[in-house]
Amino acid sequence: MKISTRGRYALRMLVDLAQNQGDGYVTLKDIAARQEISKKYLEQIVPLMSGHNILMTNRGHQGGYRLARQPEEYTAAEVLRLVEGSLKPVACMENDPNRCTRCTFCLTLPMWTEMDRILARYLESITLRNILDGEVGARFISD
Repeated sequence: MKISTRGRYALRMLVDLAQNQGDGYVTLKDIAARQEISKKYLEQIVPLMSGHNILMTNRGHQGGYRLARQPEEYTAAEVLRLVEGSLKPVACMENDPNRCTRCTFCLTLPMWTEMDRILARYLESITLRNILDGEVGARFISD
């Protein structure tokens, strides 16, 4: 599995908003400059997050974007799933129930299933607040 540029930039955008919004709204132009991301690229990411209680928007002179919730209420998993679609490690796991004709006897499926479980738990455990506070290094998730 590989997180796309879109997923990485979406997280960076939300972290930037959490750092810089204060009581106001932040323009894409300012985020783009700080994050060294094309404003046009950010304009493609915003619609993926609108309507999902992720961003608040304000048009006009003091317009821009801000987080709809507190940073500790966003998980990396939520953001990445929203912009990436799925975080499943292999295509055959995209459907539930698994429709692969080999799933009942596939010897590698348990490995992929466990990888998916570990990755999901890890990404669900990381919030924007954790990222802001530098609390995401080598985290261990115990059962």
